[in-house]
Amino acid sequence: MNANPQWDISRTLGVARLFQLVCGVRDACVTPFLTLYLRQLGLAAPWVGILMGTKHLIAAFWAPFCAFLAKSYQKRRVLLIGSLLGSVGASLLMALVPPLDKDLGYRSCNGSHSVITTVLPPGVALTLNFTSAQEPALNHPAEAPSLPDKRSTGIQDASGFRKGSGKSIQEPFSHLPSYFVGSIEGAGTTSGVLLHPVTSEMKESPWEGAFKVVSTALPLLARDSALGSPANLSVTKGNIGVLGLSWEGLQWTFLLSLGSLVFWELLTAPLEQVADDSLYEYLDFVDATDRYKNLWIWRLLGMSAGVCGIAALVGQLDCFLMTNGPPGVVHFYGYSLVSTLALLVSITFPVPVYRRREPSYTPVKVLSLVGGDPRLILLAFTVFLIGAATSTVQNFLFWHMKDHGSSELVMGCSVALSLLGEILLHPFKTRLLRKLSRVCWVGLGLGCLSGQLLYYSFLWSWWSVLPAQIMSAISNGALWWAVEASVEDLATPRTERPLSTMFRGHFYGSGASLGSFVGGFVVMHFSLAVLYQASCVVLLLWLALFLSIQPKLPQERKINYSKLLAVEASDTSDSEQGTERDWLVKAMREEHSDWKG
Repeated sequence: MNANPQWDISRTLGVARLFQLVCGVRDACVTPFLTLYLRQLGLAAPWVGILMGTKHLIAAFWAPFCAFLAKSYQKRRVLLIGSLLGSVGASLLMALVPPLDKDLGYRSCNGSHSVITTVLPPGVALTLNFTSAQEPALNHPAEAPSLPDKRSTGIQDASGFRKGSGKSIQEPFSHLPSYFVGSIEGAGTTSGVLLHPVTSEMKESPWEGAFKVVSTALPLLARDSALGSPANLSVTKGNIGVLGLSWEGLQWTFLLSLGSLVFWELLTAPLEQVADDSLYEYLDFVDATDRYKNLWIWRLLGMSAGVCGIAALVGQLDCFLMTNGPPGVVHFYGYSLVSTLALLVSITFPVPVYRRREPSYTPVKVLSLVGGDPRLILLAFTVFLIGAATSTVQNFLFWHMKDHGSSELVMGCSVALSLLGEILLHPFKTRLLRKLSRVCWVGLGLGCLSGQLLYYSFLWSWWSVLPAQIMSAISNGALWWAVEASVEDLATPRTERPLSTMFRGHFYGSGASLGSFVGGFVVMHFSLAVLYQASCVVLLLWLALFLSIQPKLPQERKINYSKLLAVEASDTSDSEQGTERDWLVKAMREEHSDWKG
């Protein structure tokens, strides 16, 4: 490869930092709030899980494939510009998806507390437990059931529900009047029992034998929250017309959301990996790869600022920009605007024209390397479970916070708090990894992540999620540092980046996809609290298995000669004598101490 005299490391790093910062702001505009927007469209947890699982699956396998093609055909800059330009329009397609409730935006902007109808898969019905001071006239099925009177609904709590003081009754959803979808004043406490329309016993009910109780869901009819919450109000093909909706409308909402999300992800997914590969090869050519490792901090800074900024703008501009769609379209407008800015920066982003003639490691070759090392296999399963557990937080934590009265600004601050914790812990990264072994940090990270999940299942107020976000510095930051350091130590020469890409992309993305698919149905049949508690139990069981298996694995290690040569190059002093000059012994001792115990 011939050197390019115009290449300037300082200028390149400046452009790379700016690009990472802008891309961080861009991602923060939509990514954390996407599932909340899908909920406001009227889609229930299983549908949202399918959408997010598809999104993670595309990112896990499509991005490496596009990066390989772009490198092979020298079209990296074309892909960067095309990805950013296409994502500007693709993101706006999501804002055009019609919600199930056409009047939702109008009512929310006029201050009325509307109820958003969310739809479950076919074959599920519902009973609502209304709290009323008087026993309703259930002995007259011909009469339409009336909603509780304001005087009998009790006091409204912080989460938007009203605490009743009477008896609880059950009403099948198919008998609710059509005006139930509109603004409901003084709605009583409900418990959202999901029912299958099959033969079963239901004592003291005029519809005995009509339904079978499946599970208890989260409270319904929360102010400014989706009807049915994550567990969702169930609308079947038979009763969807009672709500003033149509089964075709449900199908169109889901299919349009799926098509828009898939098209958007196909355009967006390759951007990050192509940019990282281009920058790394540039810095590798000029022997400055040590400057590459700290660039991710700028992306986290951008996300911290962007997630709070867009949340603040949503409250101010949503009603001004919205026509008849659900709240949240400002997220997509902001995403498109920042993508345009990133497009301008990408024009000067460093993309090497030539590449070294070195052996390429295809995913099949890298996967064979993983399969040949039991420690990498164990680490791969760990990353897979981390992805599955983390997806439950990314997909449904904001739903849980919304049910407890959190605003989008509080949600944004919770994300920023976790990101800032990782940034503040980063200066101590080297010291921490030397104090404890890689295995200890992986175990500590898994323990903190399971503790967070357990804590999320017991949220009691809109602010209660904030203290747990501090733990993300360990459950996400330190955990991934240990994983990447372990992968780097176990990799053979020139396979560090392909292995890291496979762990971050294929294994983590596949786990996140499976977690999204399964998580949506767990929320439907049980609740969000059960989902987080189950995820916590699975992680704790794997942690015990991980710590019991790890000491029994063979501990022989491959010597990373690239590291040793780097130490040799830096050792230019002639004053060092004896073992101090024996860099091979020193490096092997340090590496052995990292894995000791």
